[in-house]
Amino acid sequence: MELDPVVTNPGLYRVVFENERVRVLRYHDVPGDRTAPHTHPDSVMITLGSFRRRLSSAGRERDVEMVTDTVAWLPQQEHAGHNIGDTPTDVLFVELKEAPAHPPSTGAVGPVGN
Repeated sequence: MELDPVVTNPGLYRVVFENERVRVLRYHDVPGDRTAPHTHPDSVMITLGSFRRRLSSAGRERDVEMVTDTVAWLPQQEHAGHNIGDTPTDVLFVELKEAPAHPPSTGAVGPVGN
């Protein structure tokens, strides 16, 4: 992965499990924290707490508000994030290592289908 979030944001992302098919990341920040640009392969996102974030990609911004125990699909994408809420962000990402079935969406920023 070119912009691996564990490398670009080591204080915020950590690997909690990995095998030949998946990698599971734990993400934790506090209000006001920002991430450097990074990429995610196709992933499933599980929220462990409610939060508000601003995601930026290719000159576009999208504000997202997620509630605890949301499970959402995150298509392959590159973005940067900013915690714009008043609560920490606490999330698990289950990253798929296999090639995506479809080419990456150029419009995806953040979770879809939640």
